[in-house]
Amino acid sequence: MKHYLFDQLYFVRNNTLNELADVTDSLSDIIPAGFNNNIKWNAGHIFFIQEKFSFHFAGEEMSITEEFSKLFCSGSKPEEGNSNVPSIMDIKEMLSKQVERIEKNFKHRLKEISPIGGYTTSKGLPLSSVEEFLSFCLYHEGMHFEKIKLLKKMLNA
Repeated sequence: MKHYLFDQLYFVRNNTLNELADVTDSLSDIIPAGFNNNIKWNAGHIFFIQEKFSFHFAGEEMSITEEFSKLFCSGSKPEEGNSNVPSIMDIKEMLSKQVERIEKNFKHRLKEISPIGGYTTSKGLPLSSVEEFLSFCLYHEGMHFEKIKLLKKMLNA
């Protein structure tokens, strides 16, 4: 039987991908006045955190490069990047396949505790099991989904 958590992960991700569907690379690179990042950074950051919170904390290898991690980790900014920043199309493609990989790897492992130790979020929520990490990803992606919507509105897209 499919766990409800995966239905929710697919639901949230499909909404994110629908919001990104009409975003071009040039639009995704614009940082409006008063903002620290752009649409591309938010999309890449969603992928990075979900990759880290699922694979890394389960003791498995993430499917991203060290460079991708540096570009989209918490606290990074687009202007710190370089010419090797992936296109928004590449990031959308990565996002479109991620939840399926997560479900395939963790559908029978939700209760497993992180072998590398737990993690406490910036707001003080402790996470230790695969299920807790994936549940937090719903909140995290929702926050950045709203940022993407706001940035699109600011850019009149």
